[in-house]
Parts: sequence; C-alpha cells; structure tokens
Amino acid sequence: MGIAVLRPGFYKEKCPAAESIVKEVLQQAVEKDSRTAANILRLQFHDCFVLGCDASILLDDTHTFKGEKTANPNRNSARGFEVIDEIKAALEKECEGVVSCADVLAIAARDSVVLTGGPSWEVHLGRRDSLTASRSLANRDIPPPNSTLPQLIAAFAKKGLSIVDLVALTGSHTIGVSRCASFRQRLYNFAGTRRPDPSIDPALLRSLEHICPPKGNAQETTPLDIVTPTKFDNHFFVDLELHKGVLTSDQVLFAPYAPTSALVTAFAYDQAKFFQEFVASMVRMAAIKPLLGSEGQIRKECRFVNHKY
Repeated sequence: MGIAVLRPGFYKEKCPAAESIVKEVLQQAVEKDSRTAANILRLQFHDCFVLGCDASILLDDTHTFKGEKTANPNRNSARGFEVIDEIKAALEKECEGVVSCADVLAIAARDSVVLTGGPSWEVHLGRRDSLTASRSLANRDIPPPNSTLPQLIAAFAKKGLSIVDLVALTGSHTIGVSRCASFRQRLYNFAGTRRPDPSIDPALLRSLEHICPPKGNAQETTPLDIVTPTKFDNHFFVDLELHKGVLTSDQVLFAPYAPTSALVTAFAYDQAKFFQEFVASMVRMAAIKPLLGSEGQIRKECRFVNHKY
C-alpha cells in the first residue's frame, strides 16, 4: 500500500460529484450574501495556521475542550460555519462518510476565489479531520491585525511559508472586510502615541474615523479593498501603494525599506502575476500538516467529532 499523500481527483471514484456539490451550495450562499466568499477563504487560513489543515476551526466547544471559534482571532469575526454545514449535509446525502470537512474547506476556499472573479486551480485532496482543536494555539499562531512586518514574516516562516506567500496570501483581503476593533488603534493611538498612524492616507483616515469613532460600535465593518470590495483582483495592492491599507498588518507590507514592498508593486502592476503567486501559495498553505491515511477521521458533522458507540 502506498504512502498517503494529497492529490487531485482523490474522490473521483468514491464521490465523483463532490467538487460540483461544494460549488453549487457555495454559489447559492454567495448569491445571498457576497461576504460569504471572504468568510470561507478566511476560515481556511485560520484553520491551517493552528494545528494544520484539519478542520479543527469548525469544532464547537465541548465539556472536554475549548475550541478555536472563541479564540481572539475568531471571536465575533469568524463566519461561514453554516455554509460549511450545508455543504457537508449535501455531500453526506450523496456519498455518506466519504468527504472530509478539511477537504470541504479547501475546495470551498478555491471556489470562493473563483466565484468572485479570481483564478482557479486544482485542489489536492485527501485530508482527514482532527479529533480536537486548540484555542491556545489559535491565539498564539494566527497573526493579529496590528502585527509588525517582522512578526508576520516569522509567523509565516513558522508554517513553512515564505515572504512571497505572505504577500500573495494577504492579497485575499481584496474581498475582505474588517471590524473597527481590528484597526481602531491606528486611528487614535498608534503605537501608544495617542495619535493616528502617520503612514495612513489622510482621506482614508477621515473616512475610517467617521465609520469608527473613538467610542463607537467595535463591530462596525469596512472593506479592506476600498475600490472593488467584492471582486477578487489586484486593487488591494494598488491601495497599499497609495497608503490606503486599512489594517496595520496590511500596510506594513508596503513601507520604506520593507523587503515586501517590491512584491506589492509587482502585484499592483500585474494582476496575472498576483494570481499566479496566489494560486501557488494557496496550494502550499493547504498542505500544512494535513492528517492523512488512517489519521483523524471523516466527521459526519463538521461541528462535532464522531461519537464511538
């Protein structure tokens, strides 16, 4: 018997309709709420950066462990779980006990990009689902929105990802939104100065101050790509060149002497180049520490580990 590896066409024999089912259910969800695409893409990133790409982020809390949904990077912001539930239910009806929740996330992340105008790629499949989750690792390993560039580079390197991966994957913010809680410190108390971040574009600063006053609702949101917020394109990088990045962790990619600035410029001027690198980086990220072969399990419901009777 060969060594288990991720590969395209993994479900070709046991569940040939798997990928088409994922896309059909996801497309309906995106048509109802355009933010769904960004939510699903973010779920995969936040899943892979903890224990690996094993669907641990999908597990609800139980009496035996605290899951990742209530970790600081996910609390009140991680969304899309109901859509994953719908997809999984449709797959279980078609081919019970075959398609893992981890693979559902990987396929749905790809389709979220495609449905919003971005590139497509062949998803390598064969992941299995974790039996546990880790709130403490989610708090430690998912980079917060006020990260410095050295912190971001270190966080990605820890997962075996390069500076190119960092910049390309951050480009997924082209379809994202952010809560005021994630950038308010840039507006009123940057780095403890009680002043705004001096690198922020003045017009953007005024706009964000209007959306997020000092004592306003921390859950109010604003697009991370201010020009084409629901289209997967390279305009996010154009925004960074104009100092119109909303998050600290985005704008630090384009700063004086930053080793990432040249990549931001390259992606801003060449969308095809961005798409090419983004696809390669998504494939690499989706291969972080997967459970394979007889490891883990194939959950029946993505929120719960299968019970043993």
